[in-house]
Amino acid sequence: MTPRRRSFLISGVVAATALGAGVVVAPPLLRLGRNADALRDAHFVDLQGKSRNLSEWQGRVVLANFWATWCAPCLEEIPLLIATRRSRAIQGLEIVGIAVDQVSKVAEFAAKMQIDYPILLAGATTIDLIRNIGNPSGGLPFTAFLDRTGSIVQTKLGILRKPELDTILGPLVAK
Repeated sequence: MTPRRRSFLISGVVAATALGAGVVVAPPLLRLGRNADALRDAHFVDLQGKSRNLSEWQGRVVLANFWATWCAPCLEEIPLLIATRRSRAIQGLEIVGIAVDQVSKVAEFAAKMQIDYPILLAGATTIDLIRNIGNPSGGLPFTAFLDRTGSIVQTKLGILRKPELDTILGPLVAK
């Protein structure tokens, strides 16, 4: 085999591999981009009954955490979220808890746990919303990380742990 032919074959293999990776990776990334608008523009209600949406925090890094008072893993990660907000707020981070639960239970629990980040209440369409942004099972806890432009850059189904949270947030708040 001539060197020119070998080079041509190697180039072909590299191009085919890149194309294959693009076909596998691009659709989920494009879906996240389109669905970021749905999350950013979704209307929730805060504990005082005021209509709110995540676009209020555009310009900040937003960790949108979907949870419920009956979800043990959700409750386990709340102290980490409180501590993370306190330590990273100066870097432009806002944590927003979106509760899939009854307002009375959420208000009582938030007061008991001294949750100091905004708590919003999810409506009936929230499960469809979280399915559309990367959580096909609709399970909790579920977290979406939004950059300063409001784009979803990562999602996580399941409990967050400090090392993972620091790894995700580090580059986002550094920008």
